[in-house]
Amino acid sequence: MTAEESGYGGAQPSPGAGIGKGVVVGLLGAGIQLSRTPLMHEVEGARQGLRYIYKLLDTDTPAFSRRSLADIIWAAEAAGFAGLNVTFPYKQAALAHLDALSENASRLGAVNTIVFREGKRFGHNTDLYGFAEGFRRNMSDVPRDRVLQMGAGGAGSAVAQALMQLGVAHLVISDVDSGRAHELAAKLAAQFGTDRATARHFGDVEHERFDGLVNATPIGMAKSPGMAVPASFLNAEMWVADIIYFPLETELLRAAGALGARTLSGEPMAIFQAVRALELFTGLKADPQAMKVTFASFNKGGLAPVGKGAGDAA
Repeated sequence: MTAEESGYGGAQPSPGAGIGKGVVVGLLGAGIQLSRTPLMHEVEGARQGLRYIYKLLDTDTPAFSRRSLADIIWAAEAAGFAGLNVTFPYKQAALAHLDALSENASRLGAVNTIVFREGKRFGHNTDLYGFAEGFRRNMSDVPRDRVLQMGAGGAGSAVAQALMQLGVAHLVISDVDSGRAHELAAKLAAQFGTDRATARHFGDVEHERFDGLVNATPIGMAKSPGMAVPASFLNAEMWVADIIYFPLETELLRAAGALGARTLSGEPMAIFQAVRALELFTGLKADPQAMKVTFASFNKGGLAPVGKGAGDAA
């Protein structure tokens, strides 16, 4: 991992809670019963010789619906978990319950991975790496002069940072919470230049030209069907990426593909963020190709989902 992914401005925590014994981790989120993350971790852990157990801490279920975020994190730590993955809607709220943040998590203001180690809680964000690596491997040749991103939440912050690092010349960010969109755009402008990012209402830009569109909202998930933009906005010349992976082909990607647009699903982001999270939990080097095989087995019907996950990065 890079210094930005592991650095805390002090001594780095020692890796590998439970290495050679057992590793128990969990996914904290709402409506996560179809997440593919648990099985990716468990199969890769077993391949590496670990007794690796991955639990769902789903606040849409009776077991967790009445428990506070603080209580759930405390209970997981007290139970000996090596850590937690965190997904919608807790990536930003979890910050208040941590002892230290990696540089990525601090800069993004969101975490998707919490490591319990040496009596402390370390927050990481592997979403940035997950999206960036998937984009590099699948969309490296697409134009990136003007890109529209829908969504400025926890995952959206990571995706926007990745897009900046991937060379997007100007990123327009739109969110139902305009204040959140402006805050994210201001952070990016301060880091990368005032001409690199702006926040706009979608209605003000829906007739403008963009090279690409990224959906970083929950719209399109199994429990939130629909599209973040109207179909009339799409055209064959633009590329379209979605961070959602259940369903793998969202309504947005299906509509864009029907026009002939190049598309990118949430699969690569889901795989690579899981790769990095597993490495943080165990201190071992994960195999992206092996984890991709596990992920793809869901599409073939060879494995039953552990549970309703979408690609808010877990």
